Amino acid sequence: MTNKVIVVGGGLAGSEAAWQLAQRGFRVDLYEMRPHKATGAHVSDRLGELVCSNSFGSKLPDRASGLLKTELDLLKSLLLDQAERAALPAGGALAVDRELFAASVTSALTSHPNITIIREEVVHIPDTPTIIATGPLTSPQFAQAIGVLTGQQYLYFYDALAPIVTAESIDMSIAFRANRYGRGEDADGDYINCPMTRDEYEAFVAAILAAERAELRDFEQEDPRFFEGCLPIEQIAARGQQALAFGPMRPIGLRDPRTGKKFYAVVQLRQDNLAGSLYNLVGFQTNLKWGDQERVLRMIPGLANAEFVRMGQMHRNTFINAPTLLHATMQFRQRPDLFFAGQITGVEGYMGNVATGLVAGINMARYLEGKPPITLPPTTMLGALCRYVSHAEPDTFQPMKANFGIMPDLDPHVKDKRQRYLGYVKRALADLRAALAESDDPYLLPLPEANS
Repeated sequence: MTNKVIVVGGGLAGSEAAWQLAQRGFRVDLYEMRPHKATGAHVSDRLGELVCSNSFGSKLPDRASGLLKTELDLLKSLLLDQAERAALPAGGALAVDRELFAASVTSALTSHPNITIIREEVVHIPDTPTIIATGPLTSPQFAQAIGVLTGQQYLYFYDALAPIVTAESIDMSIAFRANRYGRGEDADGDYINCPMTRDEYEAFVAAILAAERAELRDFEQEDPRFFEGCLPIEQIAARGQQALAFGPMRPIGLRDPRTGKKFYAVVQLRQDNLAGSLYNLVGFQTNLKWGDQERVLRMIPGLANAEFVRMGQMHRNTFINAPTLLHATMQFRQRPDLFFAGQITGVEGYMGNVATGLVAGINMARYLEGKPPITLPPTTMLGALCRYVSHAEPDTFQPMKANFGIMPDLDPHVKDKRQRYLGYVKRALADLRAALAESDDPYLLPLPEANS
């Protein structure tokens, strides 16, 4: 049996998969086509580069994303460790300095003696042990190869990037710092909030609906599909006058600390780099033409003179119909030495991508060692995600983020939501520990104490 594995794609999933294999003594050729071939969304050649938000989601222990982080910590995830090292103040969320994060991931992988980084585009699926983690921006040639392999047309949807502004250009006589419900370590608030009255909000929505959208490229114009978890603001606004107010502009849990005043709607901005000089508009992915986009966004109170260092844009994301193709181990059903990981499998969210890369890396190692793969219990968040992408209804399959709704209910059912979520967490960690104790994986064992 070979001791070498090919990993295609140097994003979050591919980087984590390569690390897990290398740590277990396997040699890895990690292929990344950047910088020789661009993706249209990445801006550097670094591994693990973040192209959308800089947030890895909630780190609160009773949240789905927080539970997934706790599980990944037990599983010794490299990228979770690097994210925590590059963390920025963001209330109850784990937000990172994206440049520091990508640089750290790149350094860790390039310095590992078992990993070779190859800067080439892969256009054919290798016939040796391989993990495909090419992500949402899979190149057209390789996507075609995947379509030939699967015997069916691959699926796609659209994803959008949020604008970024300089902190010094935000008018803090209008905007204010605060976290929802006062959460977070910073008493002044980790988020900058731009409040709106009802009249300001209605004028803003009207301007969005009247603005011109950027024309999609030819290959993106067929049968557009939008992922519900990352909709452009113009798509949300088109659903109804109050859609944004109940979505990314919801004012719940926020008051102006200077006056105690509540507002009709609020735009939140989150720190985007370690220096605190850049902030992104939370949930404001958009594909409006840049001229109209800047004009509309300057209507937000506090951003009239904002300096935009990145405008919003939209690109096509590719993912396979995983329920017809993959086991919950991330293994391709028709070829045991082929695994898929990351967003191309239909998981959403940065930590979901990292998590499936970790599962693919661990199970590829076990396959090469002649051991049975690990199928994590569906009562764990990671196990539930893997089960979702491998067992969902193929005809209505859509990308999925970590959430408690995909986990089995407690028995007996707990009506109080907070207590129910705490019950999910307690059960998940107990079941994960039991599964890992039986895994005979020397890299994971012995497990740390439960409360350490």
